[in-house]
Amino acid sequence: MNIREALGWAVSELRSAGVDTPERDARAIVAAIKGIEPMRLRLMPGDPLGSIADQRTLDESLTARKHGMPVSKIIGRRAFWKHDFHVTTEVLDPRPETEILVELALQEPFTRVLDLGTGSGCILISLLAERPAAKGVGTDISEKAVLIAGGNAARIGVADRIILPLSDWWDDVGGQYDLIVSNPPYIAAAEMIDLQTEVRDFDPREALTDEADGLTAYRRISAGLMAHLTPGGRVLLEIGPTQADAVMAMLAGEGLTDITVHADLDGSDRIIGARKSM
Repeated sequence: MNIREALGWAVSELRSAGVDTPERDARAIVAAIKGIEPMRLRLMPGDPLGSIADQRTLDESLTARKHGMPVSKIIGRRAFWKHDFHVTTEVLDPRPETEILVELALQEPFTRVLDLGTGSGCILISLLAERPAAKGVGTDISEKAVLIAGGNAARIGVADRIILPLSDWWDDVGGQYDLIVSNPPYIAAAEMIDLQTEVRDFDPREALTDEADGLTAYRRISAGLMAHLTPGGRVLLEIGPTQADAVMAMLAGEGLTDITVHADLDGSDRIIGARKSM
């Protein structure tokens, strides 16, 4: 089987299964098997796909995609900000709207950054890669997530400036930071049934929902901010589109100031920023 044949078969299989983007997904999967970028496939249509094992990998990958697994989890990587991050079903799949948090964080200087619930490390590692003098801490309750984040930090070249402790929010976090960021689980338990299959079945459930009203993590985070922010330090939190008022009230109740809400490209409330007074 050559690449042209592999692509044709893959597109046909995905289209017949009702996958929304069969051509794009087929290119990504075949390119990953070949170890090249998708755009290079057009330059080598007659080249063989590879070994029998590669053909078996293609078949298994298409089966996984037809069952709803996102391409990123099949090929093991997701582009975020300026880098590719290794992802598995053990970590949240980085999403474009989270890049808004990174963009906002980079609008002001920082030297010590804390990422609560780091997952793949995509937020923290992206920030450290942009600020070579900064150091960071990324916490998670999942040992597998911490290992994935550590691998991503090594590949992207920031491992010497990052610490990744196992911690349930503030439990094992010391010191103060001039920037604290988090994309915590904010989906209410009752909303889980409405999620896309790609999200509900292939992202870790504990990274999606608190099994309650979706606000538990913000209560925990808000309660520790004043103790862990330096004077003038900032916090940036990703939120669900209906949670702005509740989270703003929590931050104000803890004494934070300059509380602002930032929308995503769809106009939905997405990031809340606040500051500890000098």
